[in-house]
Amino acid sequence: MITFERALEIALDKAITYGTEAISFEEADGRVLAERVFSDSDIPPFNKSAMDGYACRLEDIPRPMRVIEVIRAGIAPVHRVAEGECSQIMTGAIIPEGADTVIKVEECTVDSDPERGISVQFTGEKTQANICYQGEDLRSGQPVLEPGTLLGTRHVPVLATVGGIFINVYRFPSVGILSTGTELVEPGEKPGISQIRNTNAYQMIAQLAKLGIDSDYFGIAPDNEETTRAMISGALKDNDILILSGGVSMGEFDFVPVVLESLGIHVEYKQLAIQPGKPTLFGTGNGKFVFGLPGNPVSSYFILELLVKPFIYECMGHRWNPPVLRLRAGTRITRKKSTRLSWTPVRIDPEGRVHPVEYHGSAHIFALSSADGIIPVPIGKSIIEEGEFVDVRPI
Repeated sequence: MITFERALEIALDKAITYGTEAISFEEADGRVLAERVFSDSDIPPFNKSAMDGYACRLEDIPRPMRVIEVIRAGIAPVHRVAEGECSQIMTGAIIPEGADTVIKVEECTVDSDPERGISVQFTGEKTQANICYQGEDLRSGQPVLEPGTLLGTRHVPVLATVGGIFINVYRFPSVGILSTGTELVEPGEKPGISQIRNTNAYQMIAQLAKLGIDSDYFGIAPDNEETTRAMISGALKDNDILILSGGVSMGEFDFVPVVLESLGIHVEYKQLAIQPGKPTLFGTGNGKFVFGLPGNPVSSYFILELLVKPFIYECMGHRWNPPVLRLRAGTRITRKKSTRLSWTPVRIDPEGRVHPVEYHGSAHIFALSSADGIIPVPIGKSIIEEGEFVDVRPI
């Protein structure tokens, strides 16, 4: 049995990427960038007004200024601003030559005279320049995004702004899912005596879909060694990564490790010092990767999030660092044994304090439906006192 930290390290060290592909920036959300992206122009591309107002010379604002033109966004100025002059300007429009300041429209009075035309008087006490200067955000040729960036919706406008219409990203690995156990029936069936519905496969399909991966489901392998071998062999042939559920404990019919070894998959480990999730397997061979997850649904859910998900991201060129909320425990949290790293489902109250949810163990999948996150309790620690800081990993 090895620590979870060591198990994760072993898996990440074995990860490989699967090449790259070009996609439209519109499809960027959830993909990992495989190239450095540069700006193709200065941003802003010209000096522009930060607000609606009047473009003028700062030295002229103590006295009335004659309006010489109206400058709209997208239309180039015609006239240069000279002494005693200004141009009415809209937000985002080009600053005319000669102007070094934009005064706010709400800090001006406007006077119209048949002979002198329209004049403006600044009524404020002082003003900023109110100009967005060319290149103050980015210079042409400046790097904008680095390889390995996990792209989100916030990156789409960045790519659009710098002309990154087509980008190279890492390919998704192909992932197969196979459940094991004669006791399992599909969710649409009514379980008979000694049968339960197969929840793990669909739970994992949904978890992988959140990563953008459309996994292949290969059904349920019964507790028969030859049938299990044939189904695992077929799933490995069509996928880079295979995730198994069940069949990796120490029971008489838990022969998945033996089957994998017979197919050329070396089992790197099959027990972790973690609770829940102790009977977790990771194997490699023939350019393939296999994760054997426990049959209990909470264990399966946790191990996919904690171990499989970082591995898949590593295969996509990204080192995954999950978001963590550092919050105070709202009550005393205890456990009986402290020989393994424990993960506990919790909820967060309106005051931002953490409380354990009702949790009966690794088979209690209903506990997760009311949980906001999970917290680790390290080896050797059995009590978290009320008010103590804990690290909440949202789920």
